[in-house]
Amino acid sequence: MSDTGFHFSERQGAAVMSKLINTKDLEFLLYHVFDAAQLAEFPRYADYDRTSFDGILGTAARIATDYLLPHNAKADAQEPVFDGQRVETLPEVKIAWKHFAASGLLAARHGIDEGGMQLPSLIHMACNAWFVSANPSTAAYPFLTSAAANVIHAFGSQSQKQTFLPHLFSGRFAGTMALTEPDVGSSLGDLTTRAILTEDGSYRIKGQKMYISGGDQDITENIVHLVLARIQGAPEGVKGISLFIVPKFRMQADGVLGERNDVQLAGLLHKMGYRGTTSTVLTFGEQGDCHGYLLGEPNKGLMYMFKMMNEARIGVGLGAAMIGYRGYLESLDYARQRPQGRSPTEKNPHSKPLNIIEHADVKRMLLAQKCYAEGSLALCLLAARLVDEQEAGGNQESGILLDLLTPVVKSYPSFYGPRANDLAIQVLGGAGYTREYPVEQCYRDNRLNPIHEGTHGIQSLDLLGRKLWQHQGRGQQLLLGRIEATLKSAQTKTVLALWVAEYRIHLKTLINTTLILGQAMQNGQADAVLANSALYLDMMGKLVVGWLWLEMADKAQTTFADSPAPDDQNFLAGKLQAARYFIGWELPEVELLAQRLQGLDGTCREMQPDWF
Repeated sequence: MSDTGFHFSERQGAAVMSKLINTKDLEFLLYHVFDAAQLAEFPRYADYDRTSFDGILGTAARIATDYLLPHNAKADAQEPVFDGQRVETLPEVKIAWKHFAASGLLAARHGIDEGGMQLPSLIHMACNAWFVSANPSTAAYPFLTSAAANVIHAFGSQSQKQTFLPHLFSGRFAGTMALTEPDVGSSLGDLTTRAILTEDGSYRIKGQKMYISGGDQDITENIVHLVLARIQGAPEGVKGISLFIVPKFRMQADGVLGERNDVQLAGLLHKMGYRGTTSTVLTFGEQGDCHGYLLGEPNKGLMYMFKMMNEARIGVGLGAAMIGYRGYLESLDYARQRPQGRSPTEKNPHSKPLNIIEHADVKRMLLAQKCYAEGSLALCLLAARLVDEQEAGGNQESGILLDLLTPVVKSYPSFYGPRANDLAIQVLGGAGYTREYPVEQCYRDNRLNPIHEGTHGIQSLDLLGRKLWQHQGRGQQLLLGRIEATLKSAQTKTVLALWVAEYRIHLKTLINTTLILGQAMQNGQADAVLANSALYLDMMGKLVVGWLWLEMADKAQTTFADSPAPDDQNFLAGKLQAARYFIGWELPEVELLAQRLQGLDGTCREMQPDWF
């Protein structure tokens, strides 16, 4: 990095950092692809410049490398335990929380007058990239806390904000989201948790929630649960769901903790990955005395929770991207150092073995990982840039585009991040399958993300069933407009012109497929269309990430083509080769997906349960 870039202590060394994020890549994305410096033109961010952004990013990098990374494997091996009375987590998790809270990043997105940093979403996302690459399970605690605080900030009463936000922002309290129930899963309209109004205006909550990340721990003094429940007498289905603040300990007016609320930990769940984050089954109101406080208006809970869920979906996408990125960098480092085998044309058995990075099939696996990981990170940073354009710039069309892309931002990294981790294991061979190397943990950790915050199938139904057609299809128009701007710029560069032409072929296929499916839905064939919605989400993800690869290639060519520095030339060549791979190897799959979608293929839908 340049002198204005991120700064690290000498003792950390480049090797450690190179296995979390390629800092040159992050700098390129922030300042050349997404123009982070331009954000200072928005009045909300006027006090920032590149130097201050880099200082904050440097702080995030130090916390990640000093306090999160060292116990990542340990937290996986020694997951939290519950002795029937209390949960015990590693001391290192508490230390990491303390340093994270002290940095101010829990309240980073909020205004200076509210105790926040007024930090752009784009820079905040880049900070979070460091944390989740270093230790996704420990990073989950502050991420959930920030998300819960954001909902209270957006919809809570003044009294609720004064009671809870200062403590959530300072790290004294943590937060959770309690949606899922044992017999309900993602069908939130069927939830059974009840809320009964009392004379003092509070509610008594009764029900059980499951898979609640961070639902109990010994890291903070209190935990603030945001709980979906149905007020007694409310309509059935999603229209009768309300949202409640349910603290583990009740609060006195002066901020002192009161008596324990009737929220009980029924047990911890033992996960394949993300083992350092408690996953809990919580019982509310087992003794009939669980105090909950209505957040906002009755029966609008699902709408409120979608704010947290949409933020969480983008966060899941980032997590999947960065765990995939971490695995890629680990396997890249291994491939550069591991000697094994010789060229197919080398017949001398006494010749020196090649490092495996010289073998074409290993290059294939590394190229695929590079495309998935760096493309996914670019996708998540695009989402953050759209948040800034909407919230700080007042551009509501950016919000429309973000709404359309959210299922893609969540699902593309979640689908291809684990694929990258699978390839990382393969690059290491037998070593990759052992716990002595981190890539197997990366795969286990990342496998949660296709499930988390709405499965791939749920996201695809959201995209094809709703998001495409909202605002009279304005989101589609905005996306195509941005893609076209990139294509026009890229096609002026000789090295990119052929790839632009190939991309246009597949983009036309996406447009035609969308038109055919839209017409079929209008003709009463929604069931047949939506049966293959997962294929459409995959298709759109490939086209969006393919666009971003052309954008990265275009910006890299503009930025580095005339640089004499070998590091710049290697970076440029790497971006161009990855773009070539993505356009030539990944995008052609769009055509087969389109064939199945346009023909309303009924292979899966028509399968009968008794035939299995």
